Amino acid sequence: VYIINVTWSDSTSQIIYRRYSKFFDLQMQLLDKFPIEGGQKDPKQRIIPFLPGKILFRRSHIRDVAVKRLKPIDEYCRALVRLPPHISQCDEVFRFFEARPEDINPPK
Repeated sequence: VYIINVTWSDSTSQIIYRRYSKFFDLQMQLLDKFPIEGGQKDPKQRIIPFLPGKILFRRSHIRDVAVKRLKPIDEYCRALVRLPPHISQCDEVFRFFEARPEDINPPK
């Protein structure tokens, strides 16, 4: 689980918790919604950042994998919010970064 400190344009901030699978779901939604920006027709036109890849691991190495992904996940989030507004402010991105009921009692 990744802990994200979200700061909104009105300077309010909140802590949210997201599993890698939720990042993957967001990535798929963005690539479907924005095929040109996702580089589907021409890879040179891709502006949607690449999500760090899935890593196969044994159960005992979950924490190691999460730690290795920490910086790339942070860079991915920062790149997402720097995209043009039609992507960075789309419903899918807002929903991803909005606090959810499970953020009050985060997963362990």
